[in-house]
Amino acid sequence: MRKCVDFLVIGSGIAGLTFALKVAKYGKVCIITKSKMDDTATSWAQGGIAAVMYTPDSYEKHIRDTIIAGDGLCDEKVVRFTIQESTERIRDLVKWGAKFDKTKSGRYDLAKEGGHSEYRVLHHKDSTGREIENTLLDQVRRHPNIEILENHFTIDIITQHHLGVEVNSRTPDITCYGAFVLNPRTHLVDTVLSKITLIATGGAGNVYNITTNPLISTGDGIAMVYRAKGAVENMEFIQFHPTALYHPEEKPAFLISEAVRGFGAVLRTRDGKEFMHKYDSRLSLAPRDIVARAIDNELKLSGDDYLWLDCRHLSKNELINHFPTIYAKCLSNNIDISKDMIPVVPTAHYTCGGIKVDEFGRSSILNLYASGECSSTGLHGANRLASNSLLESLVFSHRASVDAISQVKQISHCHEIPDWNAEGMVLNEEMILITQSMKELQAIMSSYVGIVRSNLRLQRAFDRLELLYRESEDLYNKSILTQRLCELRNLINIGYLIIKGAQRRKESRGLHFSLDYPKITSQKG
Repeated sequence: MRKCVDFLVIGSGIAGLTFALKVAKYGKVCIITKSKMDDTATSWAQGGIAAVMYTPDSYEKHIRDTIIAGDGLCDEKVVRFTIQESTERIRDLVKWGAKFDKTKSGRYDLAKEGGHSEYRVLHHKDSTGREIENTLLDQVRRHPNIEILENHFTIDIITQHHLGVEVNSRTPDITCYGAFVLNPRTHLVDTVLSKITLIATGGAGNVYNITTNPLISTGDGIAMVYRAKGAVENMEFIQFHPTALYHPEEKPAFLISEAVRGFGAVLRTRDGKEFMHKYDSRLSLAPRDIVARAIDNELKLSGDDYLWLDCRHLSKNELINHFPTIYAKCLSNNIDISKDMIPVVPTAHYTCGGIKVDEFGRSSILNLYASGECSSTGLHGANRLASNSLLESLVFSHRASVDAISQVKQISHCHEIPDWNAEGMVLNEEMILITQSMKELQAIMSSYVGIVRSNLRLQRAFDRLELLYRESEDLYNKSILTQRLCELRNLINIGYLIIKGAQRRKESRGLHFSLDYPKITSQKG
């Protein structure tokens, strides 16, 4: 199949849907998603979305908190306009129908999370992402200019390379013409040509053994842009959420929202002692990189597999009212959080680096934009401030839409693009190796490229990954494509980018901590 559209959106979370809604009246939009439309990281977001709504909060306070959490690597210009546009972007969501919790007086019931100096996190109980996702989906499904292709897997973006032109990272004006997409009905690769393409494919948590990310988070968009010689940066900054429910057999890991600590829950060792005072004056509400390293250190000192998050001193009724999903999930594991402490452990959670974009979401490849977790905007720096991710998606998808609308009429489709050539490909009997290779990759990354790293660990990871890369590329080049094979290929690319980024950074900063450079850049409290 061959299709031409004005706007191609790859991904169906908050970033992709926001962009689609804003550009839809200016042309035909096609949204491609590898699973069901609502199977996104957005749907899993518990805590909420940070925005300045009332005094005593202010833009300057939110800006300061973001820059402190980012450990000196935030782009201050980006931080400023993102925070200053936060209030208006929340109004967009409310206009579309999103409902955030309010107090009896009618004001938004704002929460406070780690690294925040004020109460500024809007939420819908503890399922904020699901509320936002459902709201946006309702609007998208009713829009006559938007076509949705579920269970379609994007293999690669189309550039001059597919016209036989030699392309490398120094090639001027690499241009995106659309994407090659695996069709689940025909098992063939379709060609989707577009004037403008937005990548909104989310993160890459499944490069690790255990992650809070849904199974679809395999770094597809980042890997596609890397292979197309686009700019990718800061991949060493992988955020480990300090508090996932300890349940080793369960994938993905269930997140115990940072909002629970914001509500008053306290971290304790297995023998019941508080410990965060040894690491930071903000205690359990320090930024995530600090809390995750503290927990990691305590577990290594004790030899325990997990420690406790204690909610027992908090009001049971208020706990259930604010965190019904978390309460129910823990209860299903025979944990009554009003009476029992919750076993928690740090878990791979968020990709702070990604496709390098400018202030309008433009990548280094012409006509290609990126928004959301797959992008690197300069907002997060070396560590993302809690609940800034959904805000970033809203702001950058809005800005990308403004720029794309101004450009789309000047762009024509590139009809010279040849269709995908699968000649000589076979249904390979060795496909069973994909599962084993995936496990090996995740074990390598978890063992050597986790919360604490070293030059030796990184080199061991690189050497082992190189073998997996050669094996998977050989399989890819000979086989009829499957989604799982492509995901393995993408995750190996992601692993490489994380390792190389970590090897280049000769310091400990934010989410990247190396035993060879143990002096951590100061984070002012």
